[in-house]
Amino acid sequence: MSQTSRPTVLSQLLQVPVLVAALGYLVDMYDLFLFSVVRVPSLKELGVSDDQLLPEGITLLNMQMAGMLIGGVLWGVLGDKRGRLSVLFGSIIMYSLANIANGFVTNLGMYAVLRFIAGVGLAGELGAGITLVTEVLPKEIRGYGTTLVATLGVLGAILAYFVADLFAWRISYFVGGGLGLMLLVLRFNVFESGMFQHLKDKAVSRGDFLSIFTNGKRLTKYMMSILVGLPIWFVVGILITFSPEFAAAKGIAGIEAGKAVMLAFTGQVFGDIFSGLFSQYLKSRKQVIGLFIVLSMAMMGFYLLLPVSESFSFYMLCAFLGFCNGYWTLFITIAAELFGTNLRATVATTVPNFVRGATIPLASLFVYLKGDYGVIQAGLILGIATAAIALLSLAFLEETFKKDMDYLEE
Repeated sequence: MSQTSRPTVLSQLLQVPVLVAALGYLVDMYDLFLFSVVRVPSLKELGVSDDQLLPEGITLLNMQMAGMLIGGVLWGVLGDKRGRLSVLFGSIIMYSLANIANGFVTNLGMYAVLRFIAGVGLAGELGAGITLVTEVLPKEIRGYGTTLVATLGVLGAILAYFVADLFAWRISYFVGGGLGLMLLVLRFNVFESGMFQHLKDKAVSRGDFLSIFTNGKRLTKYMMSILVGLPIWFVVGILITFSPEFAAAKGIAGIEAGKAVMLAFTGQVFGDIFSGLFSQYLKSRKQVIGLFIVLSMAMMGFYLLLPVSESFSFYMLCAFLGFCNGYWTLFITIAAELFGTNLRATVATTVPNFVRGATIPLASLFVYLKGDYGVIQAGLILGIATAAIALLSLAFLEETFKKDMDYLEE
């Protein structure tokens, strides 16, 4: 007599679409943060003087983020019109080839163009992956699935540090591009989200990005979802990326941006795991996100104001800052859960990329405030402001933990 058993949580989490989304995010994060790791050596080899490393680094970072802003809209709309898998693998091809090309740059102009193209490609993977995971897993365990994606993704940023430490910066770009192209072999074993397949048979508008802005309630949800994530990318894009400059302002010499990035993302691995599991325990996204925003605000103050004088203590502060950034995937998950199937990929892809793109005005504000207040005070002003805005925005969002995902935006 045969007995039909229900699939276990582990077997559902290890199904191919979830694993491909997680591995894709690992490569995405590797390529995304490799520039932060190799910024100084790559710019020095291209002939940039020490006093221009910060402004030229900000310019290249802004080009990458501008690409992600445009790519976020492009891939998001395609995700709802053509399917989650089209975006998942299309974006992997684009950023993999762009990052291989980054290994051949010979001047700043070429570097800037390729960082922009890479940014466009990097914009699509996470949103498509999170959308796919939230739609193929039952609502009771989808938080575990997004935690798995987040954990492997952050490990990609750590991998970028170790690869760059072992090899020259050009080889590090080749490795990232190669990893992405290798991932494409799994393309034929991944099935599309059932919710999207059913949606294709219905006469309903899909991926209408402008419809977000023609409905007041929808626009409010969308804007609040973006603002909740601001502290994460202020920490990553400003405090960690330019950690050597913050350390120098505290009188600490010899801080390596690559090591700071690696330690911050090591901390974020633990933060992502803790926030995901704690969210499942509390059965709440909002409570855990609120807790992490408060922790992030406090840690920004410690990072900027504690009178540390040795590199070990400074690096530990970077790791704790990373832990407090551990609500990144929860924040994207709640954005995906807030919108219907016909607009979900558009939202889940554009929201994180608009947050990433916020690095551009934040970096400009930082440079402006630095002239009047200095590096430390400028960072403190922006840090408090972004955390306060995030907490206020979170208050306007609904709890989505138990929300059924099979619905449409009318």
